Amino acid sequence: MRKSVIALLLFTFGSTFAVQAADEAKPFITSQELDLTKYLPAPPADDSAQTKAELKELLEIQATRTPEQEKAAVADAEENVWRFADVMGPDFTAAKLPKTAALFDRVIATEDVVDDHAKKAFNRPRPYMLDEQIHPLLKKSKSGSWPSGHSTVGYLMATVLGDLVPEKRNALFARASVYAENRLVAGFHYRSDTVMSRTGAALIAQKMAEQPDFQAEFDAAKTELRTQLGLK
Repeated sequence: MRKSVIALLLFTFGSTFAVQAADEAKPFITSQELDLTKYLPAPPADDSAQTKAELKELLEIQATRTPEQEKAAVADAEENVWRFADVMGPDFTAAKLPKTAALFDRVIATEDVVDDHAKKAFNRPRPYMLDEQIHPLLKKSKSGSWPSGHSTVGYLMATVLGDLVPEKRNALFARASVYAENRLVAGFHYRSDTVMSRTGAALIAQKMAEQPDFQAEFDAAKTELRTQLGLK
């Protein structure tokens, strides 16, 4: 796990059932065990030069995004590990991997409760709240923008998957970067939101790895997944 967390910190670049399962899953940790507000800096001010520059970037992305990019951004709004099937291959499905599915339901639930606390505390307005010229591709959210929860869970899933199948670690982090970039394409986040998510994901991954129940479920999922993929 430690190697993937380090890689995450240094990296620079779906179904309704799955969502419900993640909502019902028990988090491995909560914001009581890991308060991200103690580790992450505050977001740039609304009237700062950085925020203005990021809004300008989003308008440029909006003006040039293609129908294919829009479709991909909408698809990646789904928070589940099966979005990584394009890296993991056709056998990477919930039906074939129930233990893996259960592990990642809890991983997603963990990110949700830990990140939600930070987002509420920082309370950065979404881009479309500051600039009415930004037209998001998805239903508007009023939750805080800092850090990006979708980006956090994307990098977190890549971290755990990278430890399950280290042979695919580089491709998994590259896919997580695209997953995060699609939050900009969708008009939902500033770039700095997604960058800060890398740190949040690394912190969550490290704290989860310390939990005995995580290690037990991780080991079971590792055996299942590697067997299904034909890996030793």
